[in-house]
Amino acid sequence: MRTPLRPLTRRGLLTGTLGSAAMLATAGALAGCGTKGAVQTEAGCVSEDLSGTEKKLAFSNWPQYMDVDEKDESKRPSLDAFVAKTGIQVTYTEDINDNNEFFGKVQNQLAACQGTGRDIIVLTDWMAARMIRLGWIQKLDPAKIPNVAANLLPSLLNRSFDPDSRIAVPWQSGLAGLAYNGSVTKEIRTVDELLTRPDLKGKVTALSEMRDTMGLLMQSNGHDPANFTTAQFDDALNKLKKAVDSGQIRKFTGNDYAPDLAKGDIAACVGWSGDIIQLSGENDKIKFVAPDSGVMLFSDNMMVPNKATHKANAEELINYYYEPAVAAKLAAYVNYICPVQGAKAEMEKIDPELAANPLIFPDEALLSKSKVFMALDEKQEKEFEGKFQQVIGA
Repeated sequence: MRTPLRPLTRRGLLTGTLGSAAMLATAGALAGCGTKGAVQTEAGCVSEDLSGTEKKLAFSNWPQYMDVDEKDESKRPSLDAFVAKTGIQVTYTEDINDNNEFFGKVQNQLAACQGTGRDIIVLTDWMAARMIRLGWIQKLDPAKIPNVAANLLPSLLNRSFDPDSRIAVPWQSGLAGLAYNGSVTKEIRTVDELLTRPDLKGKVTALSEMRDTMGLLMQSNGHDPANFTTAQFDDALNKLKKAVDSGQIRKFTGNDYAPDLAKGDIAACVGWSGDIIQLSGENDKIKFVAPDSGVMLFSDNMMVPNKATHKANAEELINYYYEPAVAAKLAAYVNYICPVQGAKAEMEKIDPELAANPLIFPDEALLSKSKVFMALDEKQEKEFEGKFQQVIGA
């Protein structure tokens, strides 16, 4: 049975809680956080693991990102099964509502090599990359997470900010691509159509998330968003600016494009796969499109912060969620891309319709067109975000 449309999706919370201008101000304030005093090293900030004597674990995650029992929402079947199996008591908290906001909660402790009271945190690629760059995250022991090595999707290997998959393990993933409402417009297949087709003028939105919108535009120019130059970024930005100046793009949004797309107030957009799955459950004329030029792949990643005192327990939980049957139970609820190979066969036993959905279990053709945005250093982050925000009028 398809999961009903929720009022606010997980990916929507990523940018929906702060407006673009506020996001820029926050990002600007934080871009200088890599000052010498804030950066830690593995040798200089040593963490003690008490897992051998303390069977417990503190897990911070986003809202609506864990399966719950339909009859009793206080129960989380997959997590409850982990507790029963291992004896590790998990304190599960939905206290991550925005990447920058959460960074602000923990930056003072992590910059000073102090504990946050959390053993696992889940953050999006770009924020994961920032924290890794600052030396705030513990390396995982590959011997204790064999399921990750065996079952992580190949498309999520060798990411620039964690090439050995030893620091950030994907919890769930998703795609940024195009979407349209077939009730009010004909099919759209390319980024260039979105930006130039006359019948769409003023009926288009794009995302205020720079990495997703600019990644798609760079791909449409034949450039690789996982490895690009400033000149290539600027070429894509000029293309975006023309669409803004001409009135083709109505506005830039977080996930607040979703109700407008559902109502037909906008005809087409840059959007996220998880949103579109839910919208299409209400209206099958709403379609997600992966342009031939490519789509952007993002992940929210499980990480163990410095001074977390239950690292081995955290590794046991990470390994558990990479069991295909467990991953399938989780994916059936959250409806994002499942990062675990083998989970599709398990999902077929739960919900064949969801198992056949390429936005939850992408085929190799779709994954081969996906890219993860290049990890940026502090200087690049300030430069590219600043240029993008100028064009979108934040």
